[in-house]
Amino acid sequence: MPFKSSRALFGPAFFRNLWRLGRVYWVSPDAFRGALLLAAAVALELATVYGTLRLSEIQRDLFDAFQDKQMTAFLSAVGVFLLVAAAFVSVSTLRIYLRGALEIRWRRSLTDHFLQRWMTDQAYCEIELHRKATDNPDQRIAEDVRDFVASALGLSLSLLAALVSLVTFSSMLWNLSGRWTLSVGGEHFHIPGLMMWVALAYGLLAIFITHRVGRPLVRIQYHRQRVEADFRFTLARFRENVEDVALAQGEVAERRTALERFRGVVENYWQLIRKQRDLTLLTAGIGQANSLVPLLVAAPAFFAGHLTLGSVMQVRIAYGEVSGGLTWFVNAYQEIARWRANVERLVTLLEAIDATEAEFTQAERVQVERAPDGALRLDHLRLTRPDGTLIVENADARMERGDRIALFGPSGSGKRMLLRAIAGIWRFGRGRIEIPLGSRTLFLPQRPYLPIGSLREALTYPAPATEADDAQAREILEKVGLANLATRLDEREHWQQFLSGGEQQLLGIARALLQKPDWLFLDEATSGLDEPSERRVYALLAERLPRTGVVSIADRPSVASFHEHQWRLTKGALGTELRAA
Repeated sequence: MPFKSSRALFGPAFFRNLWRLGRVYWVSPDAFRGALLLAAAVALELATVYGTLRLSEIQRDLFDAFQDKQMTAFLSAVGVFLLVAAAFVSVSTLRIYLRGALEIRWRRSLTDHFLQRWMTDQAYCEIELHRKATDNPDQRIAEDVRDFVASALGLSLSLLAALVSLVTFSSMLWNLSGRWTLSVGGEHFHIPGLMMWVALAYGLLAIFITHRVGRPLVRIQYHRQRVEADFRFTLARFRENVEDVALAQGEVAERRTALERFRGVVENYWQLIRKQRDLTLLTAGIGQANSLVPLLVAAPAFFAGHLTLGSVMQVRIAYGEVSGGLTWFVNAYQEIARWRANVERLVTLLEAIDATEAEFTQAERVQVERAPDGALRLDHLRLTRPDGTLIVENADARMERGDRIALFGPSGSGKRMLLRAIAGIWRFGRGRIEIPLGSRTLFLPQRPYLPIGSLREALTYPAPATEADDAQAREILEKVGLANLATRLDEREHWQQFLSGGEQQLLGIARALLQKPDWLFLDEATSGLDEPSERRVYALLAERLPRTGVVSIADRPSVASFHEHQWRLTKGALGTELRAA
């Protein structure tokens, strides 16, 4: 879903999206503790406003004593100032700590929600239907969630403080400037609360100009997250496949791709810094000019003897707090733009997951069910591509425990799609797949997934490492031909890069022997082995897992000799049909 720059910055859609993200935490079991932390943070935020008010009064007394040359009163005011300032610093420090504690709780809850939506029921596979709308979901969960929570708390609490300061200091500013007169061309005018009207006019003008200048930042920040993540992903993909790239002598092509992605980063960054330059010039100019306004307006009253020096300083502080409250939007605009982009990116990810779930709920799809029957069955199975193109038609088959089945078929006939359908990650089509209730399945692709961690964790994945004791793990590694790794169970390594393709496949077979699944599906899981090693592997499977049903994609004729039955995919007029023999 492309970013719609025409949306209002704070329109109804934004608040609906904000509520959708916010309620994840605020209706969770941890919401009560979060509410206590939030209440404490709000109380401390109000305390800082009160501290600022007290400091302004003390500074008035301090400068009045300084002007009147009263040493005793001056020293007394300094002592009170130091006490209040110490309390102010303590409250401010505790406020930051409590806000951080709430931030990490909120982030933990929201991250868990996104991971649950993304990593459950193979949503991460099905969401590829909407990959144009959901670039880099991992980056959205890792970074956008973090920035959303931090900005939500920071902006809301600072806005609260700005509003309270505005209300608190407005009455003070009104009273301090209530008796001033304004001289224009020899005429004297009395405007009640003159400084309040000046602050209000200045603030509204600054808000209007800032919004007109800074609005494109929302779109720029949205795209910045995408291009940065695309560039990082390109580098990470190269790192994960350095050997394959080197063998293909593809370094130049990879560098060219990385530089193309980085050009997108550079172009976006230039847009960002130009707009930030304009906005910073505006906000800094507004801030500097605004600091002179109270002195310029108060000067005639001071020179006429209507104000003391302490009162002028108090007016300056009060004006700063009031105008700060009115120009909060100006000062926070860049963070608001980033936050707005975070909200958009997180909500579009949720919308893509919702859309995928809705499509599969409403449309015809393959049903994968757990049945009490002890056999695995394919019942009138029809597999298609997402656009409806037929892949496999009329697939009816039955497999008993202990059966050894070789799956044959020409390239493009749908062998892997069939295994993906049995695994439950390809639901396009219709028909039913029945898997015995309570049985365990294990799928081994040509390159088994090996997590970064200890060898023991790679061996037991996805089960905990405690599933394998030392003796059992070493014995299995020796049996499959990995005796050289038997003493390295607790070494942590990037095993997918450290081991050869054949060693990775042997580790996958060792995983199957250790876990003893009821149904084992091998997608060219021995293609990197020599013939003696392949014979040894299948002999081990037959010896150690006699009751396990095994299906092997057989792209090599030698694989068929290790199986008693065949499933053969043959292309017909409309699609591929499955014939069991």
